Amino acid sequence: MAEAAGFDIEVMIGPVLDAGARTLAYRDAGVATEIKADESPVTAADRAAEAILLAALARLAPGIPVVAEEEASAGRVPEVDARFFLVDPLDGTREYVRGGDDFTVNVALVERGAPIAGIVYAPARGRLWCGDVARGVAWRAHLHDGVLGERVALKVRSCRGVPVAVASKSHCTPATEAWLKASGCAERVSVGSSLKFALIAGGEADVYPRPGPTMEWDTAAGDAVLRAAGGHTLCLDGHPLTYAKPRFFNPGFVASGGHPSLPLRPFLTADTRPTDESE
Repeated sequence: MAEAAGFDIEVMIGPVLDAGARTLAYRDAGVATEIKADESPVTAADRAAEAILLAALARLAPGIPVVAEEEASAGRVPEVDARFFLVDPLDGTREYVRGGDDFTVNVALVERGAPIAGIVYAPARGRLWCGDVARGVAWRAHLHDGVLGERVALKVRSCRGVPVAVASKSHCTPATEAWLKASGCAERVSVGSSLKFALIAGGEADVYPRPGPTMEWDTAAGDAVLRAAGGHTLCLDGHPLTYAKPRFFNPGFVASGGHPSLPLRPFLTADTRPTDESE
């Protein structure tokens, strides 16, 4: 069992699978899309999946604050201390709306600014990843007829040759291209959502540069799986990415396995550098 500081993250596998099933049911029925104040899309599936996860956490981990994307968008953000959950019920909503498979359900436990356990589930792919950083245990499994199959241990690979980069389908920028060139990344895998972290954790890729802003609930679960598999995620200046920042805002980062990462900040221009009090 993947146990992190007294909380067994695996008790959330069932609710995560339920939330994923709900997203598929909404998609099959045809789901309407709204645009939030930050111009990102949201659907009834986001809200329904989040409700499942919040109810489960309230039952299984009472007293631990939960910061969830749609709750935060509605202005309902609890006070957090050293320990709290980050929940993204449907990461990759744009991919979801256009009928793609690269969307995920994400739950992470954060302790003293670092993700210590996380689950990433890709419902349309039937794949789930789980990681416990303290124990250094990370695994993935396929879902068959509602049942998780054999667990496969995850470990980042040692990158001795040309690194393979995993990049966003919708957020490639000149800064990303410049960083990839300077890092010698000639091969690239394009995938959406937190699946980018999962590919590195499983040794299918080496680096994921993201100079643009994200929110902490976008990254925490995948980051936890990656760290548990031996990888790391660094902020713009090359220090470990931390959590519980103001507004739960990530200015930029590089996630990597065994590949030494160049800092991203030198590749940002004045007009593309994120501006936020948390930078």
